[in-house]
Amino acid sequence: MSQPLPYRVLTGPDDSAFCERVSAALADGYRLHGSPALTFDGDRVVVAQAITFPRDRAVVVDYDDRWPARARTLIGELAGSLGPQALRIEHIGSTAIPGMAAKDLLDLQVSVDDLDSVAEAFHGPLAMLGFERTSFNQDHVPAGSADDPARWAKRFWRRREHPAGDVNLHVRVAGSPNERLALLFRDWFRAHPSAVPAYAQFKRVLAESVPDRIAYTDVKDPVVDLVIGVAEQWAAETGWLP
Repeated sequence: MSQPLPYRVLTGPDDSAFCERVSAALADGYRLHGSPALTFDGDRVVVAQAITFPRDRAVVVDYDDRWPARARTLIGELAGSLGPQALRIEHIGSTAIPGMAAKDLLDLQVSVDDLDSVAEAFHGPLAMLGFERTSFNQDHVPAGSADDPARWAKRFWRRREHPAGDVNLHVRVAGSPNERLALLFRDWFRAHPSAVPAYAQFKRVLAESVPDRIAYTDVKDPVVDLVIGVAEQWAAETGWLP
């Protein structure tokens, strides 16, 4: 499905059909932009209504020392709800890195043996916890990698506007490259706190410079690739394992 136009103007006779068109646009997520303009063409009143589609902007905030506790609580809830098919549940992403600025949104990773079987098994328990399944089934493959994209598959749930906070839940195969990358990214930054301020500032500037979260992610991914290149050398030198 294509992205909605950020700005549209609906025009037509001032009748019930026009009202239905505006109502349908509002139901699709558009918002009224100003008041309608009316004119008379000698035969009927014609109305024009501007509408805008709000962009989901990335908002990066200072590190919140409550994030780890929130993650631990949710990990406990998930472990109890998902059972033994959840082999490992980890707090990942920027909110798992002390001192790192981030979106006020936890990222958690569930490691499993098989994506298709757990997608059905997890549906009910995750819905009870306020999660909804999304259509995102593929992670970004790092630039320069010749790896089979199928190895970077995942299943993805999210929770929004919940009293306990927003969450992205990434379900990945244990031992897969994308499961490993998420843990390596987190652990490299934890081991190199002097690198945190520069990356945090990059994210703040990026969030203010792009129109939405999609653009934010598209620009950030190549920078993550550079971090991972350095982190892989560290992993080889230290014997780091996920």
